[in-house]
Amino acid sequence: MRFSLDMKNHLIADFYELTVEKLMNNNLWDLPIIEKNEDIINVLNILSGRHHIWVINNKKKKELIGVITEHDMLATLSPKNFSPYVFGVPDIRSLQYGTVKTAEDVMSTKIITCKPDEKIIDILKRMKKYQLRRLPVVKNKKLIGEITLHRLIQKYYKATQYHSLEEG
Repeated sequence: MRFSLDMKNHLIADFYELTVEKLMNNNLWDLPIIEKNEDIINVLNILSGRHHIWVINNKKKKELIGVITEHDMLATLSPKNFSPYVFGVPDIRSLQYGTVKTAEDVMSTKIITCKPDEKIIDILKRMKKYQLRRLPVVKNKKLIGEITLHRLIQKYYKATQYHSLEEG
């Protein structure tokens, strides 16, 4: 049986109105999280199996302070050829020259986040605007989960198969 246009419109409208906390992954044990002072080898180990790592100040507070993506590692892994005519501050993060030792050395501190009470429609717009596939979910600066485009696609597809939008 196929969805009628009216059913599809109703489903997407309901999907947009859901809050992040209804669909986010809040299993912190399952998320790629690392403390800022972790060794770069541990960063590489996690990135060998994941596309990103959330960086926290420490495991007790879980305050989100950065993110490391595969793209961040491109700058770190690539060979550096410093020109004497460089204007501005060159990116000196490099495994080649030993300037990268910890997660904090490679993380990006400009993090686009979302809150658990935000609507899915708003975070989809944010993901599109900043071309992101995942957002950390933060409450009072503390990392409490993440929401990914992959997870949103899965949840919406399941709903088209007559499962509840909020079903695990």
